[in-house]
Amino acid sequence: MARGGRSEKGGGGCGRCCLGFLLKFLAFLQAFAALSAVLYAASILSRWARHHELHIHHLLPDLWFACAVMAAGLLYCAILLAGYVAAETSSGCCLCFYTGLAMVMMLLEAAVAGRILLNEHWIQDLPYDRTGELENLVSFVNNNLDLCKWAALATFATQALSLFLAMVLRAMVSPTSSDYDSDEDFVVIRRPLLIAQGAPSYLPTTADPRGGHPNLWSSSMRQKYGLNSSGDYTYNTLDQNAVRPQ
Repeated sequence: MARGGRSEKGGGGCGRCCLGFLLKFLAFLQAFAALSAVLYAASILSRWARHHELHIHHLLPDLWFACAVMAAGLLYCAILLAGYVAAETSSGCCLCFYTGLAMVMMLLEAAVAGRILLNEHWIQDLPYDRTGELENLVSFVNNNLDLCKWAALATFATQALSLFLAMVLRAMVSPTSSDYDSDEDFVVIRRPLLIAQGAPSYLPTTADPRGGHPNLWSSSMRQKYGLNSSGDYTYNTLDQNAVRPQ
């Protein structure tokens, strides 16, 4: 039983290590997309600063597109960092936190993609971008539509696979604590047997120095000296405070 339990724990630990490695590898791949978004937004702001004065009050609404891309990239990096830490530590709390963030991000991406696909005039609903980068991005996507579709599908599939691995790893972390609890219960069950094997803390005073049982010795003394057999006279040779019979 012990060997079987150890082998099961060893197999579970190996599976958790493999899932953690895959989750970290997928986070590393997604980091390229997150860093690309951050660098793209930084390049927009850099080009704007060459020809205009860049102030904080100009960021919104004039440079809202660059700010939105920068915020999305930084949020993506934070989520990937949380996933890497969760995969490294295999902590249930970190995995739950990463799972929640990943689900929210994927829902937002699905909502934006659905809005773009269902509404042909979606660009008119957005504020005017003074940098002109939004129109350049739209024209680039239209000219390379197949490439952009495959890139978007690959990114979304990687995110979905990361979310699935995080959920599986979270499910594998939970039985570990229950196994530890069962081991502690098993030790508690065996504890009386261990105590029974040790030496007793005291010795029973049932033996008489003369080699006989105290009750047998007292009855023989009553018969010898003609004492009343119905009396409750007992004499314990080991008790110094006992009153000797007259």
